[in-house]
Amino acid sequence: MKVEVISLGGSLLFREGRINYKYIEQFRKLLNSYRNRKFVVVVGGGSVARFYINALDNFGANNEFMSHFGIAVTRMNARMLANAFGKNANTRTLPKSLKDVKNLLAKHKIVFCGGLRYEKDQTSDGTAAHIANFLKARFINMTNVKGLYTKNPREYASARFIPRISYAEFDKRVRKIRYRPGQHFVLDQHASYVIKKNKVPTYIIGGSLRNFKRLLDGESFVGTTIS
Repeated sequence: MKVEVISLGGSLLFREGRINYKYIEQFRKLLNSYRNRKFVVVVGGGSVARFYINALDNFGANNEFMSHFGIAVTRMNARMLANAFGKNANTRTLPKSLKDVKNLLAKHKIVFCGGLRYEKDQTSDGTAAHIANFLKARFINMTNVKGLYTKNPREYASARFIPRISYAEFDKRVRKIRYRPGQHFVLDQHASYVIKKNKVPTYIIGGSLRNFKRLLDGESFVGTTIS
């Protein structure tokens, strides 16, 4: 059975400081509608993780300590979603290794996870890239922008959308950014390295579930393809 690996941005789960119940319910219905497919969903920390990371930064904590807090929040978010999905998901156990992910996938249609373990300069996107490579699956990154731009589209009106980019060119762009726990860039540096080294088919799309369905169905979609 085909497996899809999704990195679900925490920003899509929360709206104005509240859990986005409607989005989660629609996401659940969509994934369950694919009878011949399984999913691994790596959940980001979102604003909750950044809340703690910013506080720790003010207290002078180092990157590793802040990252551990971020990982804890991603796992908390993943457990919430797994229980929201019910019997088709891993409600009792969260994976802590690639082997755990594979074993849980043999038992469940949908496996939710947060960060598996601490690795330097890695967010939940890096975790998802590792899982996609391990399972020989494509990597779909769902975030709060519709794809990659030449600049931050929220700050620069001149920012241009990039529909397609090579592994090497994307990695070159990412390397110009200094890593920070809780960073906002569409993919982290570690994820870029993994997908470039292993040539993992990667798609960056926004939070629209209709657009996500179009990608899953092999139809025209809005987003950035890294290949």
